[in-house]
Amino acid sequence: MLQVSRKFEYGLHAITYLATKGLDRVVTVKEMAEDIGFSQEFLSKAMQSLKRAGIANSVQGVKGGYTLGKPVEEITVADIALAIEGEPHLVRCGHQPGSCEIIASCHHRGYMQTLQHKIQELLEATTIHSLLQQIAR
Repeated sequence: MLQVSRKFEYGLHAITYLATKGLDRVVTVKEMAEDIGFSQEFLSKAMQSLKRAGIANSVQGVKGGYTLGKPVEEITVADIALAIEGEPHLVRCGHQPGSCEIIASCHHRGYMQTLQHKIQELLEATTIHSLLQQIAR
């Protein structure tokens, strides 16, 4: 069945964690990993991807670490997924033209594209701010 990657989970948890600390608070990967319960090495790789996408900022030096790259209202789950995983796809035919041997006779292609579209809509509609509101309930 469908499953998100561990790196995506780490990235989503990390950004949510940073959001609870405030826009300007610098947090180390070690602190995040210990508080969340994740591997520091794997979390570090996720944070590098989020930094490249502008979702997180890195602060160098002895008191270095990461901060949010923009307000929580402007960060969507789709942004995090794109930064971590790249363009989303459920099936080969959605991202690798010519990769499917039954594309001409496939009865499910339309449904799978609709499913992909619905998932993408949900990811784009969900901000970190809205996730934090759900957690607070």
